[in-house]
Amino acid sequence: MNVARLSAMRFAAPATAVATVSLYSMQEARAKEAVDLDKVRESIVKVIEEDAEKRGDGTSLAGTFIRLAWHCCGTYKAADGSGGSNGARMRFPPESKYGNNAGLDLARAALEPVKEKYPSISYADLYTYSGVVAVEEAGGPKIPFAVGRVDDLDGSKSDPADRLPNADMGSRTKTIEHMRAIFGRMGLTDQEMVALLGAHAMGRCHTDASGFWGPWTNAETTFSNEYFRLLLDERWSPKYSHNGKVWTGPDQFEDATGNLMMLPSDMVLIADPVFKKWVEVYAKDEDKFFKDFASAFSKLLHLGVPVSPLKPWYQFW
Repeated sequence: MNVARLSAMRFAAPATAVATVSLYSMQEARAKEAVDLDKVRESIVKVIEEDAEKRGDGTSLAGTFIRLAWHCCGTYKAADGSGGSNGARMRFPPESKYGNNAGLDLARAALEPVKEKYPSISYADLYTYSGVVAVEEAGGPKIPFAVGRVDDLDGSKSDPADRLPNADMGSRTKTIEHMRAIFGRMGLTDQEMVALLGAHAMGRCHTDASGFWGPWTNAETTFSNEYFRLLLDERWSPKYSHNGKVWTGPDQFEDATGNLMMLPSDMVLIADPVFKKWVEVYAKDEDKFFKDFASAFSKLLHLGVPVSPLKPWYQFW
């Protein structure tokens, strides 16, 4: 990763008291000196590869690491600056108990050996960086990223209510409203929301976690624009059976083969005209999708970080 190039980039940060700026800036400076992201990357890749070899079924932790990074950040509230990846509060209740975080304890546990090997990296940086590595190593775009987040000691700053987006709100209209409300709360646009959901090209749902079942694409360890193409080109029908038995899980959709799935929150992307416009753009132009995803994902990863981890500490004086 070109650290010099990333250090030249700037993210807007809210006004902060001098004492707080000094604290986070010095912590960030020490973190930059202590963390070798190339070595951390190698260890994360090793975790993914060794786990994939044990599974032996073509799946991997890559999609789960993207989800981990996403959910660490998805609690952000632009109105008061609360939530976000800084603090790594998913380790503690209430965030560890959010229904939308079910199964992510396995991802956090898988990264423990990396944390033990590189104790100077914060959990907040490690969790978010694992998503960056997963995207890039799966053939996706380069994601602007730098260390500097710090860890909280407990979950006292977390909202008791699950702030993450739900897959279904009971109707198409309510689900569309919910999606806009959640992403809008974070300060993200419709376009950024659609771009971020393109990460569903990777990974799958598990009945023992979310209750849903199946992958979104046939290449769930490859980052591509396939998710958007399939949304438009396949015929999606409500799922009524699974392995010869009546489907008793939550409402979801499947393709003609029954091997691929879409959530109600995926289907609204082709029901709402504004969302669909971007689905069509990304289905036709993978380069455009990669560019917009990299921008939106990097923005997401930095929400709630009091001082931009991409801004040198000495520039505050």
